[in-house]
Amino acid sequence: MDDVYAKFISRMNPTRVVIDNESCEHATIIEVVSANRHGLLLEVVQVLADLNLIITKAYISSDGGWFMDVFNVTDCDGNKIRDEGFLNYIQKTLETDALRGLDGMPCKEHTSIELTSTDRPGLLSEVFAVLTDLRCNVVNSEIWTHNSRAAAVIYVTDQETGGAIEDPKQLSMMNELLCNVLKVNSNFKTPRLTISSSGIMHTQRRLHQMMFADRDFERLEGVKHSSRNHVCVLDCNDRDYTVVTVRSKDRPKLLFDTLCSLADMQYVVFHGTVITERMEAYQEYYIRHMDGLPVSSEAERQRVVECLEAAIERRASEELELELCTDDRLGLLSDITRIFRENGLCIKQAQISTRGGKAKDTFFVSDVYGKHVDPKIIGLIKQQIGQNILQVKGNLNTSPKLPQETARSFLFTNLFRSLSSQNFGLIRSYP
Repeated sequence: MDDVYAKFISRMNPTRVVIDNESCEHATIIEVVSANRHGLLLEVVQVLADLNLIITKAYISSDGGWFMDVFNVTDCDGNKIRDEGFLNYIQKTLETDALRGLDGMPCKEHTSIELTSTDRPGLLSEVFAVLTDLRCNVVNSEIWTHNSRAAAVIYVTDQETGGAIEDPKQLSMMNELLCNVLKVNSNFKTPRLTISSSGIMHTQRRLHQMMFADRDFERLEGVKHSSRNHVCVLDCNDRDYTVVTVRSKDRPKLLFDTLCSLADMQYVVFHGTVITERMEAYQEYYIRHMDGLPVSSEAERQRVVECLEAAIERRASEELELELCTDDRLGLLSDITRIFRENGLCIKQAQISTRGGKAKDTFFVSDVYGKHVDPKIIGLIKQQIGQNILQVKGNLNTSPKLPQETARSFLFTNLFRSLSSQNFGLIRSYP
């Protein structure tokens, strides 16, 4: 009955999106108002992330049965959104997608493969070689590695039919051969493999769930942990909230990654503030567990810290970025990843996509020791693959620099604390 009532309220109060391009000089303001339901905040932020919008500020209020959130957004170049057609598309997408939910879409056009395993050099090369031998064409894929773990979502089609793989014998063989690859050197955790043609979820959302289920947030024994992200978990006893503050380097989709982690831990965000300045991001959330209780123990508090740090680190890659653009063909990824492996490169992240017979793939790579790649090695690889096919993004000779504390950083931190206090005062004033 509660579910029926919630659906009735949602239909009577459809999602309303207001886009304001006048009030802020540097950003487009998007206000979303709706009857609240579980998961709505993550769905809205997911839509904004998928549209490649950069969230510079956010004010979140999801208390009392209503969802009232405001987002300041820009394009990838830091500019306001001025194209009227795109603004209308943003509004329509938020109203329709946020209304129906984004849990998954049935699809018979391809077969999805989900795998988690111990990360090791050459793992992807072996996976793609198996798929090539089975005459499976990789149409899209995303791979993350973190804390010695690897997770991948791979979408493949049958080379003969161009659709999902339906032959039970071929599916059984695929499962057997991939399991053999994943079991190599998986000495402390059992690898997981799922092959399905029934439907798909949002790929990056699914990767967060897979990494969380694989407990990539657990710190390895004997390995010193050092995080440049600062997560603080405090009590707010007056309102039975737990206050979580996160300070980190800013990057695209940071808010989405943080909210994914809170959702995976079964926490609900009631209020929140997000502020970014240059390369720094500050997030503050007032949360409770789905059972209505705040964080109640030191062990739970530590788990929240570790999970949020892991969610931020999973794709905060500072490895060398390589972009490959060429005609797609069966075995392309098998050949490319084999060349990487033979030249001592390890793939830390990858985004694989094909459209109109063209492959556009992005790889983040390091050497086998996790260090920066020798420019001479990249030169040799480009000779093997093609000078115009493989491009280096950024400066090959420049190593990523760690963010440094500055006077501006210190002042901005205090500004954030001041804003947090103001928000706390507002929350206390609620009846």
